[in-house]
Amino acid sequence: MAAAASTPEILTVDLGTDTGPFHGGASGTLYGLYGDGVPSRNAVEGMYVRTVSTKAQDGTQHPGADALEILRPFVEAGGKDVYVYMTDIYRGFPYEWPGDTGAERLADFTARVRRQVEQVLTLGAYKSHVVYVPFNEPEGNMFGTEEWSYDQVSWRTDPTHYFAAWRSLYRLIRELDPGARIAGPNTCLLYDEIRGFLEFAEAEDVLPDVITWHELSSPDEIRTSVTKYRALERELGIGPLPVNLNEYAHNYHLSVPGQLIQWIAAIEESKVDADMAYWNIDGNLNDSVVEANKGNGQWWLFNAYGQFTGNTVRVIAPHPNVQYTLQGVAALDRAKRQARLLLGGTGGSADVVFEHVDPEVFGTTVHARLLEIPWTGQVGVSAQPLRLADHELPVVDGKVTLRLTDLEAMSAYQVILSPGGNGAVAPAPSVGLRRSYQAEDAAYIGDGHSLNGPEGSPSDVDKFAGSTGYHVGGLRTGSDGVLVFSVDVPRDGTYDVSVFANSYNLADAVREQGPTNVFLRVDGGHPQELRLPLGYKWAVWGHADAQAELTAGAHTITLAAQDHDLGVTRGDAVIDRLDLALRDDQVAAPALYDAEFAALGGGARVDYGQRGASGPGAVVLPRGGTATFWVHAADDGEAAVTVDRIGSGEGELTINGENVGMVGGENEGMVDGGNMGIVERSSVPLFLMAGVNKITVTGTSDQLVLDRLQVGASRGLLPTSTHPAEEGTTTGTARVTGAYAFATGGKAVEGIGAGPANTLTLTVETERAGRHALTIRYSNGEQAPATHYNPDPVCRHADIAVNGAAPQRVLFPTTFHFNNFHDLTVPVTLDQGANTLTFTADELPDHDGHSRNQFGQRSAYAPVIDTVTVTRLA
Repeated sequence: MAAAASTPEILTVDLGTDTGPFHGGASGTLYGLYGDGVPSRNAVEGMYVRTVSTKAQDGTQHPGADALEILRPFVEAGGKDVYVYMTDIYRGFPYEWPGDTGAERLADFTARVRRQVEQVLTLGAYKSHVVYVPFNEPEGNMFGTEEWSYDQVSWRTDPTHYFAAWRSLYRLIRELDPGARIAGPNTCLLYDEIRGFLEFAEAEDVLPDVITWHELSSPDEIRTSVTKYRALERELGIGPLPVNLNEYAHNYHLSVPGQLIQWIAAIEESKVDADMAYWNIDGNLNDSVVEANKGNGQWWLFNAYGQFTGNTVRVIAPHPNVQYTLQGVAALDRAKRQARLLLGGTGGSADVVFEHVDPEVFGTTVHARLLEIPWTGQVGVSAQPLRLADHELPVVDGKVTLRLTDLEAMSAYQVILSPGGNGAVAPAPSVGLRRSYQAEDAAYIGDGHSLNGPEGSPSDVDKFAGSTGYHVGGLRTGSDGVLVFSVDVPRDGTYDVSVFANSYNLADAVREQGPTNVFLRVDGGHPQELRLPLGYKWAVWGHADAQAELTAGAHTITLAAQDHDLGVTRGDAVIDRLDLALRDDQVAAPALYDAEFAALGGGARVDYGQRGASGPGAVVLPRGGTATFWVHAADDGEAAVTVDRIGSGEGELTINGENVGMVGGENEGMVDGGNMGIVERSSVPLFLMAGVNKITVTGTSDQLVLDRLQVGASRGLLPTSTHPAEEGTTTGTARVTGAYAFATGGKAVEGIGAGPANTLTLTVETERAGRHALTIRYSNGEQAPATHYNPDPVCRHADIAVNGAAPQRVLFPTTFHFNNFHDLTVPVTLDQGANTLTFTADELPDHDGHSRNQFGQRSAYAPVIDTVTVTRLA
């Protein structure tokens, strides 16, 4: 990462120079969706995913990500277009298309293209969201120089066969689907030879509807290439056509907010769509989503980016168009009277200067909220962005300057500018004291120590990012190693301890148990056993979390492979760093979500003149107006959700699409005068899913003035019960097993599936009829053989029938090992009293309903089931 600058750099946001409507194109994904529910619709919608490139339906390139299976849930979650990689019907890369000659291979592919288009024609209105991509990287695959090419001659040398194939398939697609949109040439880079392709396509009337190529280069090349292409269009007299850069960024960049913001800035400035590259596993939005519904730091970056509104404005970086330096992207919404800036890429200090601050929009004093979006690892969950500070700043000669210090190079930052000077009481920061300690700086006692690295860097972008590029190994089966961190804290308190670590799920020592267990002690006492996160490769980081009581001063925190009270380590792990964060009263207080920064719809407007509002303003909801909040929950279960409003308006509250009651009216909460003015609080216990929750308030009266949401800890008011799977009834091959040590009580049920004869049935009691959450603790370690660098974990599914009704199909993402258990929540309707829940599964056929995948890419089994917890939603 870039070193901290000795003097502050200056990032200038010119609010007076409009660069066009906000586009939002950087949020695309290649192979980011596995199927409906993986990732969850919340995760897709809240990341504002605009485009997805994915494999042809029933393709054998990878498990999941079938175009027609992801299309409907993607569109219903707000997605725009699905780009179908028609070549990914084949296995292998380069594509292994059958035939002894080029002509035979092309004939086979043509028949498969016909079948794909005929499938799309059955989709009704959803068909309009399909974009056909006939070829992918043709210069390295079907029309390259290698074994599996048409004739081992690159089209860049002799384009005859490629151009003929393009023309033939283009015309076939249009003949079958006259309204089709077709994209290409989908090359690795914007080669000079694309000029010849465009000239040919224009002359033959087979010009793509969308121009696509890959930018596996750097953000500065995006600006350069798009500018070059637009000049070529003007020269040839075509277009301008939509552009999708349908693969961008490298392993070193993905998951790192401070890196991705540099790509986002270049893509948004170029006003094109772009899809993050697929280097690892599908179904996690390119290392943005953990499990099914949890965001990491990168997810929250795209959540912030997707909530831009209005028009983008000019941002002048201290080193324009230079990667690994401070970069940013900004937008101004005059109607909302807000400017939003995302920045990052370097550590140290920086001055953010807003120029041409319009007094008619902002007045003479502005309110500036500063938030941090930290890196939490590829498989490390992140809470909502950290609120660092709220400032009231004067506008001087049309300028506002905000000094930023102690920037983290791996973090991205958001500044939200709005009118100030209205007496708003700034909330305290949501984060307390933080300290990080690198594993390579810790002492190591015992055998087995290894210093590993370097990992990813600007000169080796194929490897993963980490705190410094180095990490420590040694805590493994048979080791007596102890990693000793010397820490120092300035005050007494409870501290959150996060150990950034990784175990490769297929490493020999990890296969036996799954999660590697290590033992944490503080000053030699207070032993705790931690299970470190699994990943799909080495140096894929997550974090294991604990708490420790520390007094002011120096301490030692140890991670050991043996503990005389708790046992010994089984597995193998690497450690990146240890973080400490003071958990003071403010941090432990309810999370605050101000309405003026929410996503608004239906005529909702921000009012900065409301006295007593918690931030710079409040939101006025007319009847049908909406304010949507993206809310984080650490665990599946009850939370105290409080709606703060000003006045007596009424509204409806929905969580994750479930109507859970009214705001105001007969559900009146307490009245708190305090120093904030009169705020009406309606507090209710509601079930939140671990990770991302979509909470929407809709006005049902003529005017509801909404101040904010507060989300606090459970008060234990929602009825809940947990049912071990081993207490259920099993049939056929489904059986109780003690093979998984980390199952609750050491027992779980496996073997559900491979047909309806092999089932698990649980009986659960409920106090009242209505909507409930089933939180299923499960494991799924199934993985299909891969053809190249992508690991290919397989999602299992369960068909869950309630009281004998038609089953609901639920997809369960990988847990990386059958002895590693995750939770997944499913809303269902239950009767009062006894209810039966029956779990079955079977291998799903291809789209035709008859043929089957022959490479183990569709499982016949449900996951291993440990427990089912039933909680009333509201």
